[in-house]
Amino acid sequence: MAIKNRYDFVMLFDVENGNPNGDPDAGNAPRVDAETGYGYITDVCLKRKIRNYVELCKEGEAGYNILIKPDKALNTKFAEAYEEKGLAKNNKGKNQDDEKKARDYMCKNYYDVRMFGMVMSTGDYPCGIVRGPVQINFAKSLSPINIQDVTITRQARTTEDRKETGNTEMGRKSVIPYALYRAEGYVSAALANKVSDLSEEDIELLWTAIINMFENDHSAARGKMCMRKLYIFKHDNVLGNCPSHVLFDKISIKEKENTPPRAFSDYDITIERNLPDGVELIEKL
Repeated sequence: MAIKNRYDFVMLFDVENGNPNGDPDAGNAPRVDAETGYGYITDVCLKRKIRNYVELCKEGEAGYNILIKPDKALNTKFAEAYEEKGLAKNNKGKNQDDEKKARDYMCKNYYDVRMFGMVMSTGDYPCGIVRGPVQINFAKSLSPINIQDVTITRQARTTEDRKETGNTEMGRKSVIPYALYRAEGYVSAALANKVSDLSEEDIELLWTAIINMFENDHSAARGKMCMRKLYIFKHDNVLGNCPSHVLFDKISIKEKENTPPRAFSDYDITIERNLPDGVELIEKL
């Protein structure tokens, strides 16, 4: 059964001496708003980490496949849906009933389709379009970030010609000494009931994935990344009891001192607990 409650949520996470989300247009340096100096992380990056965690902990379980990953072409996976349901080739979506059956199959078998939605109307085996019940905004740093280019050396050379120039060569990596990021998200029960049939078990897995999204994603480039807080506003009905921005404004974060922050403890978090009727605040971390 699909979920019966709308949710809005706030994530707070930080990075220490790392690059949380490189920008290909800037030499893969951390993403930054050129006008304000605040850092940001794309929604695609955050969703990728959620997908990776779900695939890691639910690998092989029915209904928890991940569609967006580099194993097969998407159109090949859409064709598999038609094969599994015994449907005929549906070039250009001429048979809407078959397309709906294929769409329902994709929602049932792929967790990320149920969660984030997907445009699956390409190729000769269209599976329709799913508007994702779960959406996440870009994460934004709570303070302007300071990007540092760190010079490094390496001893291993890739070719014999390069090795003749010496035993080591110089390189560079871009890091942020410290930054605390805030990201906000939404879970629409109305969309879940309309198309994807998102369940309560799926939502609990989402919270678990968010809490652990960095724990199995460590790398030398990303440094130390930690999910610090997860605040969930649960509405007591499908459509919700108030606008999401009203709830998001209940959580404010400020620097303690007028110096560059270097730890999570350098921030004060204030929560206004006078919530609208029918809204419950759940603190997962």
